[in-house]
Amino acid sequence: MAAGRATATRRPSLARGGGAEPVGVRPELPARARFLYQSRRRYKVLYGGRGGAKSWSAARALLLRAADEPIRILCAREHQTSIRDSVHRLLVDQISALGLRNRFRVTREAIHGRCGSSFVFAGLKHNIDNIRSKEGFDVCWVEEAQSVSRHSWETLIPTIRKDGSEIWVTFNPVLEEDDTWIRFVVQPPANATVIKLGLEDNPHCPQVLRDEADDLKRRDPDAWAHIWGGQCRRMLEGAVYGAELARARDEDRLTSVPWDSSAPVHCFWDLGWADSVCVWMAQSVGLEFRIIDFLQGSQKPIDWYVAQLNRRAYVWGEDWLPHDARAQVLAAAGRTIESQLRSLGRRVRIVEKHSVADGINAARAVFGRCWFDQQRCADGLHALRHYRYEVGDDGRLSGRPLHDWASHAADAFRYLAVSLQSQRPRPSARDRPDISWMG
Repeated sequence: MAAGRATATRRPSLARGGGAEPVGVRPELPARARFLYQSRRRYKVLYGGRGGAKSWSAARALLLRAADEPIRILCAREHQTSIRDSVHRLLVDQISALGLRNRFRVTREAIHGRCGSSFVFAGLKHNIDNIRSKEGFDVCWVEEAQSVSRHSWETLIPTIRKDGSEIWVTFNPVLEEDDTWIRFVVQPPANATVIKLGLEDNPHCPQVLRDEADDLKRRDPDAWAHIWGGQCRRMLEGAVYGAELARARDEDRLTSVPWDSSAPVHCFWDLGWADSVCVWMAQSVGLEFRIIDFLQGSQKPIDWYVAQLNRRAYVWGEDWLPHDARAQVLAAAGRTIESQLRSLGRRVRIVEKHSVADGINAARAVFGRCWFDQQRCADGLHALRHYRYEVGDDGRLSGRPLHDWASHAADAFRYLAVSLQSQRPRPSARDRPDISWMG
């Protein structure tokens, strides 16, 4: 996004609570984004399509405040493996554009204001427990918030607890089931200002982007509505399980699913260390597969996951592990994950080896018999909705699922499907429809 030039003026300083920009700088923000520096609210939310200058506006407004006021700002996003994934570069560029280089000291990992302010950067998904200990922030800015999971939000929000602290949220909507969309647009919290910002609101939007948007609107109005209009999609393009999840939603199989204490709860694991470990918890009751819970974490020893499971009151069945669990280790001095789980009293079975394509077919085959608890499985469902096929160089979808943050939960679900499909229940009196638990 092209930045407008900053011009000199004389205004009251934010450090004195004037609710305006620092002395010597007049920001050129879109008019609808000026509430960022003109008011104090617990939640400040900017969403919409491309070209609206959402991130650009947030960066400028925070820099203007931090130039004069000794505030601490946490810049967060769901997925950040290095500082290159953060808004660090955007902030540095805006420091120069605003003529504030003499007001900040920039390092590779942080930005410090001469008045005592600071910007720090962190990913939420793999660092949420560490962030929980980071109290004392005045502002938390969550960029690309469409990807933030329910678990991350529920951990982050009470962490930003300083009196008068604010949470800023910028994002391009993706799916209407995404937690960020529901949390801040459909059911916004109290003391929130929520503004939709599009390229039509941005006086600095380059003409080349306006031309691109107009061209797409002529060729594909639906794609334009999502990309430039900021509207949610019902289904992600190339979603592996898009049709199955849509059917589950239409048939009200994403609901409140009770635990049946007469049936064991089986766990289906995808394993990693730097990446996520994901565990689906499911019961086979008659002809139904009840997916009642979901657990994920990263960079944790195996006994941490077992402790999390044991906090639940379920009657445990078997832990199903991928076929390479006999070779994998997870921070245990060379002991395999299989042996670690057995030593912790778990009953372990290994999922039969299969190709990814065969596993996806198995998942599609059992999907119609699956009932998901939409609250306890929220983050797992979020990943399944975003699990999609790669796009080839020719712009077409390939037959290979993309390996990203969503693939870990999807792999664990694949192991669930392969395992449950092999357990073929024989029809009995118990298989008659039982809808009393649906609520």
